Amino acid sequence: MPADPILPGAGRYAPSPSGDLHLGNLRTAILAWALARRTGRAFRLRVEDLDRVREGSEQRQLEDLVALGLDWDGEVVRQSARGAAYSEAIAHLEAHSLVFECYCTRREILEAPSAPHAPPGAYPGTCRDLSPAAREQGRQRMRELRREPALRLRALAPVWTVRDLWAGEVTGTVDDLVLRRGDGVVAYNLAVVVDDAAAGVDQVVRADDLLSSAPRQAYLAQLLGVPEPSYAHVPLAVNDEGARLAKRDGAVTLRDRYAQGESVAEVVGRIGDSLGLAGCRTAADVLERWDPAGLPREPWVVQLPG
Repeated sequence: MPADPILPGAGRYAPSPSGDLHLGNLRTAILAWALARRTGRAFRLRVEDLDRVREGSEQRQLEDLVALGLDWDGEVVRQSARGAAYSEAIAHLEAHSLVFECYCTRREILEAPSAPHAPPGAYPGTCRDLSPAAREQGRQRMRELRREPALRLRALAPVWTVRDLWAGEVTGTVDDLVLRRGDGVVAYNLAVVVDDAAAGVDQVVRADDLLSSAPRQAYLAQLLGVPEPSYAHVPLAVNDEGARLAKRDGAVTLRDRYAQGESVAEVVGRIGDSLGLAGCRTAADVLERWDPAGLPREPWVVQLPG
């Protein structure tokens, strides 16, 4: 990739290497790239490989993005190489008394009574204000279970509000979210905030199943003293039954479509059609013709013959 140009801010695409990208993922990637490029931003690529890594997936994903006509600025960033940055962020929060150990198992959290209006399975704050003696009992229990306590954020705001390019003003609950799991793996919400800030990402385009995460991530950015990005959440791709598109739905990846006799240009054409842009053959066509204000607000129902 070429050296970084001097651009104001950046967009990004951040796939997890757990399998091949399906048509919905590819559509989101094109839109993230197009929105960054049309607003004069750099475009970053990050591989979120802290969990669920399948051998060969990263390389295939990068090849698919290139085949669509996408490019990016700078080197590909891998979360697995950024442990020191995550530890530094946790240390910053600890220094401000915003971290506590949690000794609960997942089952205990699911079975515990939730606070009024909290969603099922929400963390009920069991370990938030334990006495020193109770904390030592919790640590002893973790030693017996041969695991470490999870680290959670001591959230001081019950809700936070963000503005999304398409969804408008969104207010969501801020909970005592996990920062580092009991197995030592840094949690998604912390990692993405730290990584976006480090890469100068001020425009986050992703699927709208993550919209509910935006308020807590923006709040966490504020606690870490880094800028909150702007958000633009793209409606999901779904199957005929309205369920999120997945591999089990059949020939939904780029390589699947190759096997069905389709070219890259035809696949991009499908994506263009979903945006109301007939005749697109490359990502550059989408960039040239797409008006973000006209993005369909409904999920993209993917119908594939063959």
